[in-house]
Amino acid sequence: MSEAVFKHLDAATYVRSPLHAQDRDWPETNCYLDVWIEVLPSLGFPPEACLAYSLTQDFEGDQFTFFKVPLEDLEALYGLKVTELAIYDRVETHIQNQIERGRLSLVEVDSYFLPDTHGVGYRDAHGKTTIAPNRIDFDKRTMEYYHGLGLHLLEGDDFDGVFQRGHHVRDLPFLPYTEFVKFPDTRPSGVEILNVSEQLLRHHLARRPAANPIAAFAKVFPEQVAAISEREFGFFHLYAFNTLRQLGANFELFSSYLAWLAAQERGELDQGIADAKTISATCKVVQFKLARAVMRKKFQGLEDGLVPAVEAWDKLMGLLDLHYGNGEPRLSRVVAGA
Repeated sequence: MSEAVFKHLDAATYVRSPLHAQDRDWPETNCYLDVWIEVLPSLGFPPEACLAYSLTQDFEGDQFTFFKVPLEDLEALYGLKVTELAIYDRVETHIQNQIERGRLSLVEVDSYFLPDTHGVGYRDAHGKTTIAPNRIDFDKRTMEYYHGLGLHLLEGDDFDGVFQRGHHVRDLPFLPYTEFVKFPDTRPSGVEILNVSEQLLRHHLARRPAANPIAAFAKVFPEQVAAISEREFGFFHLYAFNTLRQLGANFELFSSYLAWLAAQERGELDQGIADAKTISATCKVVQFKLARAVMRKKFQGLEDGLVPAVEAWDKLMGLLDLHYGNGEPRLSRVVAGA
């Protein structure tokens, strides 16, 4: 076999992280975080520990914050140093060089050539997504890579397509953004990771939105839906992904984070877990209602469906203030016109 970052892993027998279980509200989150959810367990680290930043998600007017684990959090928790990889040669040549040095790369590619997206976009739609190659074999034209729900294998024409080789060669308007990961010489202990994670929770709790972002979203939700109903139906999926799915998936992961803390006897967090799950489940229900509203062009009252999530966010932040803040709940507010 060719060189690999994780030599003990094989796509055919790989077991995905429980954070990607099919019975979750949102088995997939977004392409960048999905990679880390699988890479961290491959390193022997708990991925839940890095999810404290979820609290900082805000409503940005046309979307919810695209949640990505801060690189400084990855270094503080696990000792991982993530740096941009300059591309001046073939992308796959740079990636292979890093693999040989025992380093993982994260690179943007065209999902059109990724077989794990079969039934969604594979060989049907072009789109930017992030993968992390574990093993590349140029002679066999195969690549083992992290993406979506796990570790996968592509070969042949897909290999050529991903890297613009063979009859897929073409001039690119710009080179893909690529990062590489340096692993620590000394691995942090489980206790160290837990302690740092709680410090990050306090840090991110203080940085959360001053106003309830779900309430702000609810105020403009019907108006936005009315506007997207005038577009092609495919635009609905883009809107839903960047609003309800980003919000729901973010807080489902945060519920898993609190469950991870609770399992290590870090306080009574059952109510917080339930509140975060309420936000997730509400978004899933409202997404179904959104699809019907777009088809029927009836938008009034859509915001009412978000009420459980609005209330759950306030309750969750109040509980976290008591456990990890200054001992008193910090009341949220909705900025007029937000």
